[in-house]
Amino acid sequence: MKRVFRLLVAAITTASVAGCTSISYYAASLEGHVEIMAARKNVARLIENPATPEALRAKLASASAIRRFATDELGLPDNSSYRSYVDIGREAVTWAVFAAPQFSLTPRIWCFPVFGCVPYKGYFDPKAAAETAGQLQQEGLDVYVAGVTAYSTLGWSSDPLLSTMLRQDDTDIASLVFHELAHQRVYVNDDSAFNEAFAVAVETSGVRKWLRAHGDHAGLRRYEAARKRRADFLGLLAKTQDELDQVYASSRAPGQMAAAKAATIERLRVRYRHMRDRRWGGYRGYDAWVDAPINNAKLAASAVYNEQVPAFLRLFDLCAGDYPRFYAAVRRIGDLPKASRTEALEAVKSCK
Repeated sequence: MKRVFRLLVAAITTASVAGCTSISYYAASLEGHVEIMAARKNVARLIENPATPEALRAKLASASAIRRFATDELGLPDNSSYRSYVDIGREAVTWAVFAAPQFSLTPRIWCFPVFGCVPYKGYFDPKAAAETAGQLQQEGLDVYVAGVTAYSTLGWSSDPLLSTMLRQDDTDIASLVFHELAHQRVYVNDDSAFNEAFAVAVETSGVRKWLRAHGDHAGLRRYEAARKRRADFLGLLAKTQDELDQVYASSRAPGQMAAAKAATIERLRVRYRHMRDRRWGGYRGYDAWVDAPINNAKLAASAVYNEQVPAFLRLFDLCAGDYPRFYAAVRRIGDLPKASRTEALEAVKSCK
């Protein structure tokens, strides 16, 4: 705890050269994080405590087993992260603000000391996130605000299990724990697409292994079906992004471009409903995302987490499912210059 406190204080000091707004932002981030860290309770003691509600005890027992599996079977860090618990009493732990120009899918980037540059700005206070979103909209940018279930300090502090994480089923809890611990195993500054796709690949392969280890064949079938739907949905978004790129590269006047943009997004909704009703048998899990406003920032946010996942999963297979070898291979690629990193990942033919 003292280590992360010193780290964040240093970040605030570094940011002071950028003016009072930056100081205020880092101070609020420090306050929000320290508040969560101060509320941690040891998971093992909560499980043993007869006063712990039975539903919470069962969730914590499952999460504890998942945490052991992460280290023992996936080679993820054996540290104090996810061995404590905090009931944060709200629907999300942080809120991420994404922004992109009106006629571009290239997201706005924010840079921070220690953690590098990322295509979002996070807040512990939803009102502060909404205020920043409003300011960005006044600049003419498309804006998207998303609630976040969990976050990682990359091992700088002992990240706890959160009540937002335990609201989900065990498969989703495993996904979150494996994903966030993956960030502690390999993290490349200033390359969110690389980091997030790597973590999704660890999460995906890890959940498959966890379900197989528990003989949960029905759960594995449900998980694979959900992954197939997600791949279908992401393919739909990629098609829309390609069409929007063509619109934005055209010589249309601004009014015509805005109309073409709106028409492209509406086609996305029509295609989604057709896919939902014909291919998915009426599964409505993505309805809320599609029915809510869609803009460049929202589409760009989806791309950050998903574009490179197939390449990482292919590399995992080339490493014969050996996690230490896979992490070493990912680290070697991560050490390459950013400009050649994606090409190297796509072109890799062995785990060496």
